[in-house]
Amino acid sequence: MTYNTLAYVYDELMAHAPYEEWVNFTMNVINNREVQSIVDLGCGTGSISVRLAKSGYHVTGVDKSADMLTAADEKARNEYVNINFIQQDIRSLTGFKDVDLFISYCDVINYITNEKDITALFKNVHQSLQPDGLFIFDIHALPYVEDCLIDQTFTDETDNLVYIWSCEKGKHQGEMYHHLTFFQKETGDNYVRFDEMHHQRTYQTIDYKKMLQDCGLQKFIFMETFQLKMDFQKKTVNEFL
Repeated sequence: MTYNTLAYVYDELMAHAPYEEWVNFTMNVINNREVQSIVDLGCGTGSISVRLAKSGYHVTGVDKSADMLTAADEKARNEYVNINFIQQDIRSLTGFKDVDLFISYCDVINYITNEKDITALFKNVHQSLQPDGLFIFDIHALPYVEDCLIDQTFTDETDNLVYIWSCEKGKHQGEMYHHLTFFQKETGDNYVRFDEMHHQRTYQTIDYKKMLQDCGLQKFIFMETFQLKMDFQKKTVNEFL
């Protein structure tokens, strides 16, 4: 899953995403901390990166998709902020040192579907943080995945876009495959169709805590975010500061 096609309609689909919630939460956490540098892992089209940069932080955005980063760079330039966007698979994160804060929102971590890769990311984050640095991320909670996503179908439409999203159970607990079909308006009543398949998996809270601590991360926060049709329904915050 590369988000290459989806990048062009991503912001329209995420128009009601709670970006301000994530940014405000981040700002509240770092209010009394010495934070200057922030790395946004899986930054997508830069909606959170840009907001944090406008608040005066030195922000770096990392994403695997070149098309997402192109959209993010354009957004940053339109908002007159300077952000360094890097194309990189966060599973093999490299090139960072003495970072004050890593963030990763919008269930990006759930796209890392096996414990080996999650552990590799957590180790690289730990090695890239300054001694008092912090890592904040969110995940889909396992009960939400099992009760509200798996075996469900969702649809929505805007003036220019219609999508159908079905969620299929995988072989393992917390694993799911998202099958998405989009119809994007071109001219008049003409629509073009494209399809995407996204693979995600979530784990028990205790598993994430153990993986983080086994990697040496002692200061971290992760939110178990319950989302449906882009609305916050509930979140549990796990803090180790």
